[in-house]
Amino acid sequence: MESTFEHWPVIVLMIGIISVILLIAVFKIHAFISLMFSASLVGILSSNLPGDTGNHYVTAVELSMTEFGITAGKIAFVIALASILGVALTVSGAAEKIVIKFIDILGERFAPVALLISGFVLSIPVFFDTVFFLLIPIGYSMGKRLKKNYVLFVMAISAGAAVTHSLVPPTPGPLIMAETLKVNLGLTILVGLIAGLIPVIIAYLYSIRLSRKFDIQPPNFAEEPSDESKLPSFFMAILPIVVPLVLIIFASASEYFINGNGAGFTFINFIGNKNVAMLIGTILALWVLAKQKDWGLAKVSSTMEKPLEIAGVIILITSAGGAFGGMIKHSGIGDWIQSLATGGIELNYILLGWGVAAIMKIAQGSSTVAMITAAGIMYSLVGTGTDLAYHPVYILLAIGFGSMFLTWMNDSGFWVICKLSGFTEKQTLQTWTVILGLMGVVGLIETLILAKVFPLI
Repeated sequence: MESTFEHWPVIVLMIGIISVILLIAVFKIHAFISLMFSASLVGILSSNLPGDTGNHYVTAVELSMTEFGITAGKIAFVIALASILGVALTVSGAAEKIVIKFIDILGERFAPVALLISGFVLSIPVFFDTVFFLLIPIGYSMGKRLKKNYVLFVMAISAGAAVTHSLVPPTPGPLIMAETLKVNLGLTILVGLIAGLIPVIIAYLYSIRLSRKFDIQPPNFAEEPSDESKLPSFFMAILPIVVPLVLIIFASASEYFINGNGAGFTFINFIGNKNVAMLIGTILALWVLAKQKDWGLAKVSSTMEKPLEIAGVIILITSAGGAFGGMIKHSGIGDWIQSLATGGIELNYILLGWGVAAIMKIAQGSSTVAMITAAGIMYSLVGTGTDLAYHPVYILLAIGFGSMFLTWMNDSGFWVICKLSGFTEKQTLQTWTVILGLMGVVGLIETLILAKVFPLI
């Protein structure tokens, strides 16, 4: 009995994970409700909670709500702005201009590479599904024109978008991982961009092989791209994406190169704050939209309604994941892991983070839910990473790559690619599922090597 009580935190952790998986994957309950219920359940089952003044059950529920609010306060504004920015880029034609410019630069022969780069860039501020909606008509057009390589076009779009979706803020998953694991946002963006290159290149090379194996033609409902003369300039199109990323990265770098007491440092930190930087990028995107469409302020404002509705759902889910992770932290699992370490058992936290995210991804389908859940669990184990032999950004990378590992019928992204590309379910499993799984494994190997060679501490 004593032994069971000693290992109670890990039992609570498993019950919490199983609860999330069952509610989302089996009972089809919305992720927000599932995560909040599981967060409260973990609190109720935990032995000691901070601020427990008498009624343990009330404390568990109230603490779950507090953790929800803390997470929302950190990420809600950025996610809302990213949603508006993404829609503004799409409606103004800026996103399409970026793709066309890359194709012009690389030439028709390397059009798949252009789509790969476009997906990689656009998925930083724009959600994965939206990027695919945007780029697939160009995939249709190129596939019909060349009468070959259609599978390569689809895989290039998907692989490029998936990597930054899982590794680079301000996409919700990486954003909440950075906040949860207390990793500098500028460093997260920079390392995520660099670490995503090798897996996406290998995915592209393997996609060439798949394209030769599967002769699939574009569907009849293919759409044609817009008239390029009606699109904004490339400079104006890419400016809303580049500016916030540069400001955030520069502000992070300034901590090492500029006197922290100077006025210059204060200003750089202000404009490089994630909220301010994303606001600047969003204002630029809305300005491009107004200029391109010749719209007034009222018309531009009306376009914000739909993206804010979408952002609201994402904020609820992401913050609920933060609440679940916070309650896992309060369960005592970190102390339990430390007791294992003192007992001579050594854990590889990179493998553990990847494995938790991969299991969550396979079980319930959503990469974002897998990321935020795994990040909460891993923070309860490693804290600020002071005892790690490498920077906690590698834990973040491991979780991001784990959230890519395998996709099947319980993933909404699987169905987006399947239905819009004109693939059958079997063809999607034989192509996209294989490619995403490959990126997840390659990313894990890369992360293990980088943490050993460049620990960043």
